[in-house]
Parts: sequence; structure tokens; C-alpha cells
Amino acid sequence: MDRRWVGPDGLEIVPAHHAGRQVLRLRRHGLVVADCLSVEEVARYVDLADLCEVIALPGARGDVRAAVR
Repeated sequence: MDRRWVGPDGLEIVPAHHAGRQVLRLRRHGLVVADCLSVEEVARYVDLADLCEVIALPGARGDVRAAVR
């Protein structure tokens, strides 16, 4: 399952790989801000309490109205 967290001002955090290591990639409005090796590093950029995890529900693809029919 893909995971990502969003925060204020267009901030998005996604797991990624960089130089053979797993990192938490911070993007703001689609541009990479930093690759963090720990949650403590992420906290230098954003208050962790401001983050919300985005969860993709199974079968929730495409237009929601099509699923309601």
C-alpha cells in the first residue's frame, strides 16, 4: 500500500529510496525539499502534529460517482 502524509502549504511526505537507503522525501508543491533519514529530521521542517496520513481505500479508484451508481 502506498503511504503519504500531507501538511500545510502544499507539503507532502512520501517514502522513497535515495543512494540505496530508504528516506522520507519532503516535497512542497511537487518540488523536492529534502530526503530525511529519520522522523526527527522531518520534524525540523514541519510540526509533526500538522501532518495527516492519506490512505487509499481499496477499490476507490477513479471517479467516485461511478462507484455510487
